[in-house]
Amino acid sequence: MKNNKVLIVDDNALNRRVFENILMNNYLYDSANDGEEAIEKIKSVEFDLILMDIQMPKLDGISALRIIKEDNLTDSPIIAVSAYSNQADREYFLSTGFDDFIAKPVKPRDLLEIIRFHLDKRGNRLVETKVNATDSVFDESVILQLMKYHTLDSIKSVYQDFLDEAENLANEIKNLLNLKKFEEISEKLHIIKGNSGTLGISNIFMVSSKFEADLRNDRFDLLDGYYLQLEKCLIDFRTSMNNNKLFEKYE
Repeated sequence: MKNNKVLIVDDNALNRRVFENILMNNYLYDSANDGEEAIEKIKSVEFDLILMDIQMPKLDGISALRIIKEDNLTDSPIIAVSAYSNQADREYFLSTGFDDFIAKPVKPRDLLEIIRFHLDKRGNRLVETKVNATDSVFDESVILQLMKYHTLDSIKSVYQDFLDEAENLANEIKNLLNLKKFEEISEKLHIIKGNSGTLGISNIFMVSSKFEADLRNDRFDLLDGYYLQLEKCLIDFRTSMNNNKLFEKYE
């Protein structure tokens, strides 16, 4: 299995790191920050499978796929990775030429099963593409899955990176709310939502999801309340991290 090499294409550094931690014990891997960098890597290195984020600067995933197909750069499976997750979205991505689709937030088991399915056609997969978030702070199943593939210290570091980034984004969101720059706020919430969902931080995922959904539907009356909820969730999560409450049972 270690002979197979996977290219991870995502503009978000934390997403790339989570994918790398999941893959490292099973596959060789490399990463690209956007579609342009991915194309350059594909031209010089043979990859057995490519995980392609859809929303990226410079060159998005669909445009990158089009160039790869037109120039016959690889015949390896290319999997779309996106926060858009309903059946219509999946069918659209497949219609553009992707070999499969996995929704963000990505669950480790689902990611590995999709990869195995395409690298070993004898495999069968049962993929969960929806997040079953609850009002709890933390989805324990996520860390149990991550611990199958990496050390607890490394996992702690990933959660710390998430928190540092989310706090910075929240501070930017606060300033943008005063300026009513709703499109920029939505972009930052999209990052928080995707990363918190992938890491199983359920309350942050739920708040950022509702916050983003209201913005996209031009509902602005609850935005200040959403921000206060998000801020509280991040403070509570920081407290749990500092007290080591999240991880003490796994040590």
